[in-house]
Amino acid sequence: MTEQTERASRDTPAAPSGRPSVAGGGLQPLGRIRNDWPRSFADRLTAPLPGLRAMARLAREGAVRPGPDGLRDIPLLPFAPGPLPPAGPGTLAVTWAGHASWILRVGGLTVLTDPVWSRRILGTPARITPVGVRWEDLPPVDAVVISHNHFDHLDAPTLKRLPKDTPVFVPAGLGRWFARRRFARVTELDWWEAAELGGVRFEFVPAHHWSKRTLLDTCRSLWGGWVLTDRDDRKVYFAGDTGYGHWFAEIGRRHPRIDLALLPIGAYDPRWWLSDVHTDPEEAVRAFQDLGARRMAPMHWATFVLSSEPVLEPLTRVRAAWSRAGLPREDLWDMPVGASRVLAP
Repeated sequence: MTEQTERASRDTPAAPSGRPSVAGGGLQPLGRIRNDWPRSFADRLTAPLPGLRAMARLAREGAVRPGPDGLRDIPLLPFAPGPLPPAGPGTLAVTWAGHASWILRVGGLTVLTDPVWSRRILGTPARITPVGVRWEDLPPVDAVVISHNHFDHLDAPTLKRLPKDTPVFVPAGLGRWFARRRFARVTELDWWEAAELGGVRFEFVPAHHWSKRTLLDTCRSLWGGWVLTDRDDRKVYFAGDTGYGHWFAEIGRRHPRIDLALLPIGAYDPRWWLSDVHTDPEEAVRAFQDLGARRMAPMHWATFVLSSEPVLEPLTRVRAAWSRAGLPREDLWDMPVGASRVLAP
């Protein structure tokens, strides 16, 4: 596996007026963990976090999980595991393992996104569909990207299965978490910064979200998505967790003609509680259009019950929104858990 190659950094324009400024900085060295990050990234929030009044309302209404009618369709959730497609240096393929966990085959690398192979995560019922790909069926993992530190995206038991020399790309402020677990090749990036591994560029891009893992670390590390670009300039955008907002248009401006956007469509009800940090299906389609991407694959649904919408509703709503927008049906890759798609050259 090739290490970082020398390449000139791309220009990093300043953030538009009235929006949070970000560091930027083009191509960064691999294996960089910095000690000079700010104590908090709360200035990057695009909406205030819920206060005591909102939490009291949530407790009063109790609308955190679907009722029996919303759960009855669990047996109908799409699950179709299959073998991973062959993948050479020129292949761009994606396999959905469930939730926000993807196996990306790009530029000859196998990359995992937010890998969660555990049956349970803290504070959440057990997964309602199995993992789409058994861990023992994975090819050697060349890299991992992490969007943020919430338990359904940063799963310690899964990461413990990886060799400690696996290259890991993480948000600013999260490197120490991996260093404490003896990961030796951790690259920590700010928004709009990138590093290169084996000819594939990994760029960390903004999201409308937040971070918290313990009672004392709210917004102590950053959150975001990733744009992976191969030698042929083909691009996959992994959004991680995000609400709807201006960053999608900015990502699309800096990365024109994204070939595939992996966008979240679930965990959105009640809207008064979750709209700032989780897109609903209609907003995911709007985000896709803002990006100017060519194809969209929905994610962040059909795996864990995190909110109160019926379990099948995200799929039916995203299909309806796609149709209303007049978008080509073949460009919506609404894949079952475990399924793969290969992007033709």
